[in-house]
Amino acid sequence: MDYYSSQITRLIEELSKLPGIGSKSAQRLAFHIINMPEEQVMGLSSSITEAKRNVRYCKECFTLTDQELCPICRSEKRDHKTIMVVEDTRDLAAYEKTGKFEGVYHVLHGAISPMLGIGPNDIKLKELMQRLQGDVEEVIIATNSSLEGETTAMYISKLIKPTGIRVTRIASGVPVGGDLEYIDEVTLLRALEGRVEL
Repeated sequence: MDYYSSQITRLIEELSKLPGIGSKSAQRLAFHIINMPEEQVMGLSSSITEAKRNVRYCKECFTLTDQELCPICRSEKRDHKTIMVVEDTRDLAAYEKTGKFEGVYHVLHGAISPMLGIGPNDIKLKELMQRLQGDVEEVIIATNSSLEGETTAMYISKLIKPTGIRVTRIASGVPVGGDLEYIDEVTLLRALEGRVEL
């Protein structure tokens, strides 16, 4: 039985299709939108439409941008000889928030996963290898520490090593504030292997 009019029900259904939004959250958002001033709703609506229409991949690093090159690739202050390879744009944003990485990025848009039928040709690996024809000194592989991320890191490493370009992998291990007794064995092993001198 429908509790709401068809338009409210449709709005709730559309909102619940968004990732991480269940039916209760969709309902809460729908009522919030309905109670917003009309100009705010129009602003929200137009920003969604314009983003969908104008956002595309940066032609160099493949992050999302509304111009031909993203601000990072356009910047002359960045070290274009150091490329950090990440799985998606959210990973790039996480590193940018640290404010410590001064190189540029390459966004793969996924990771190799034979179980899911995702092979090397399904992510932006060919484009990475084309970028390495230029003046590149180091590739930092910053894929996730999952099975797929590790597989992807190994595959990229084997592709790049013959070129003579330095290939490094981000360290992973015990998180700050982590209690050793609750951390899994693989994480502890990676923390031990990635140890540095004090």
